[in-house]
Amino acid sequence: MRKNIKVVLVEPLYQINLGYIARAMGNFGIGDLSLVNPRCNHNGKEAIKYSKHAFPILKKAKVCKSIDDAVKGSTIVVGTTGLWHKSNASFFNVYTLSKAKKALRSGKIALLIGRDDTGLTKEELQKCDLTIFIPADKGYPILNISHALAIILYELRKEELENDTDFSRAYAGEEQIKGMSALFWRSIKNRTDIRDKKAVMFAFDHVARRSMITKKEINAISIALSKGGKKKSVNK
Repeated sequence: MRKNIKVVLVEPLYQINLGYIARAMGNFGIGDLSLVNPRCNHNGKEAIKYSKHAFPILKKAKVCKSIDDAVKGSTIVVGTTGLWHKSNASFFNVYTLSKAKKALRSGKIALLIGRDDTGLTKEELQKCDLTIFIPADKGYPILNISHALAIILYELRKEELENDTDFSRAYAGEEQIKGMSALFWRSIKNRTDIRDKKAVMFAFDHVARRSMITKKEINAISIALSKGGKKKSVNK
């Protein structure tokens, strides 16, 4: 679990959103949750149901009487809003999520998530060091708080999490691609109906490298290219 990110929910109203928020936090390895004057039972039946395996996050959530208490100890307080003009009174410190990420790479971060029904007030946004919003379609720009939090946490952690995900074993390397290309060349080199065989070979190579082809795909194609349809694995 990442310990430098805290999620603060202001007066949460619906148990289902609490459940989904806990689940999103669990998905992205965030375990520190504070609730400011919750308007529902955060350990209720609906909250438990929708939090799934992340219910322990709700169970140990800290209940606070004020935002100041909830963000205590944080080095940067980040507000969230779907109506970015609400933060005008806060010295225009509003950013899209992608631009705000540079300021959120270190320190103890408190993510302030507004009410399910009315969000954060201008006065509450003024308490924040910066405010972020997620651009959405103008026809329906306001995201559900759990959806917004999931996007924020993904953006904050995606580079780290992607580095932890090793797909290298699935994708073909240079040797596998060369092996398949050799089979392709053997299949066209004696074709009298192909004038510029080198151009065809270059095209095949470029497509193979550009497609991020997997080892399994290479072996499947190699079966078709092998003489007599016999399987010739190029997976090493």
